[in-house]
Amino acid sequence: MSLLEELKSLGVDVDGGVKRLAGKQALYERMMFKFLDMMKKSVVSPDFDSNDYGEVIEIAHALKGAAGNLSVTPVYEAYGKIVDLLRSQQPEEARKVLKDVLPVQGKILDCIERHANA
Repeated sequence: MSLLEELKSLGVDVDGGVKRLAGKQALYERMMFKFLDMMKKSVVSPDFDSNDYGEVIEIAHALKGAAGNLSVTPVYEAYGKIVDLLRSQQPEEARKVLKDVLPVQGKILDCIERHANA
């Protein structure tokens, strides 16, 4: 299965992402590899401090933007909720959303990494 087919099976709106890049599939794939690198470097851990989470908001907002630009829908939607919940002073609810998305995010990143190393 190709990278794009596998990403589609994981809930990524590949067609929307490719369309955003003027229909250039090769560029989309390269951007997915960059997305993988960004996600590895910008980690939001579920054990963040419930009293001081300003940095978590910044990282989550950046991840939301990157995921949105590439139509990585499950990650985009989850980080959008996380940002909104944290801005509304609801860190425990944000933590739950994060814990729920991490397995899905992991599958998407594993998929990209397998294809990057192929």
